[in-house]
Amino acid sequence: MRKAGPNRFAVVAILAAFPVLLGGAIAGCSGGGSSPTNSPGSSGGSTSNIQAISVNTGPAVTAGTLAINSPFTSVTVCVPGSTSQCQTIDGILVDTGSSGFRVLSSALTLSLPQQKDSSGNSIWECTQFISDETWGPVQMADVTISGETASSLAIQVIGSSSFPAPPTSCSNLGPVDDTLASFGANGILGVGNFIQDCGPACTVSGSSNLGFYYTCPSSGCVVTTQALAQQVSNPVSSFASDNNGVIVELPAVSGTQASLAGSLIFGIGTRSNNGLGGATVYALDPNTGDLTTTFNSQPYTAFIDSGSNAIYFLDATTTGMPTCKDFTFWYCPTATQNFTATIQGSNSATTTINFSIGNADTLLPPNSSDGVAPGLGGPESGGNFDWGLPFFYGRNMYVAIEGQNTPGGAGPYIAF
Repeated sequence: MRKAGPNRFAVVAILAAFPVLLGGAIAGCSGGGSSPTNSPGSSGGSTSNIQAISVNTGPAVTAGTLAINSPFTSVTVCVPGSTSQCQTIDGILVDTGSSGFRVLSSALTLSLPQQKDSSGNSIWECTQFISDETWGPVQMADVTISGETASSLAIQVIGSSSFPAPPTSCSNLGPVDDTLASFGANGILGVGNFIQDCGPACTVSGSSNLGFYYTCPSSGCVVTTQALAQQVSNPVSSFASDNNGVIVELPAVSGTQASLAGSLIFGIGTRSNNGLGGATVYALDPNTGDLTTTFNSQPYTAFIDSGSNAIYFLDATTTGMPTCKDFTFWYCPTATQNFTATIQGSNSATTTINFSIGNADTLLPPNSSDGVAPGLGGPESGGNFDWGLPFFYGRNMYVAIEGQNTPGGAGPYIAF
């Protein structure tokens, strides 16, 4: 689900927010890129800049939601400055298409300090995605992942019966996801190409304000401006070191399986275990984070995102594949379809990608407990290309943060 906004976007998992036994995944892809420095999924979890991730059915299975092709990890949250008031939370989605840490209040047992404006009113956020929103207060926390810590980081806490109801303006795109069943994860670790989750579009007054941030006096919550330094931000950019980007490492997958182990590595070219090696850099549009995918000789806007659980692209008319009868967000071709596309960065770097799309009904039969299912695809609501998590399988995917220096130049870029 792509976040609204003229200056940047974020894509958060199109999780299986449907009855258990459903989910999404996508094409086993091949082609493009050079051999990475590390073998996908080969890194262990003991090095201070390496965090284990697992693609599995997720923490919401008991709540009736099955995640497919969704990478999860754990995050430790502490009251700022405390080493004793801490909590490690599992089932956090790793999302390279968004920025900022968000956690369900139902998963959080700590009492964190509330961010307030100059008048002492609490600051809340309505994070906007393509078809829904998340609503909750902006609070402060020390966030630790592996051996890296972002101190006094602004985060969003989502959903609670004690919270004020979201204002009408926070339901423009669809429902507010504020429960484990609807959200599909205990939280989101947004480690994308941008530092802030909204950016300059939330620092201005009037109708140009994107409407993410609210001030909430007793009279009710209203949209407010939010300075960049106070916005919910990518934790990696606040690390003391290894703060210029991340690498997502996942092994290749040939068929559906229960789970898949991989690694999230912090930093690009900052240590011996995160060099670019032979990876090719694909520069992104500095305002939107987009690149270009050419399909059947037609260029389309594209983005690459671990938080989307399939390759979502174009529409049934353009691809020639029907959508599924009951779940029109997936394609259901009668036989597996093989495609070729070209990815091009704004620096003109290009590569050819071969990918396949299978029948979702066949790949995900009733009562399936598989969390990994390459071959799934679906239409993209904007008629563009969303290269979801299965595109990451068998690759080391580098995600460089805007303005941060790396051996491949300054971000934003992706490399593989």
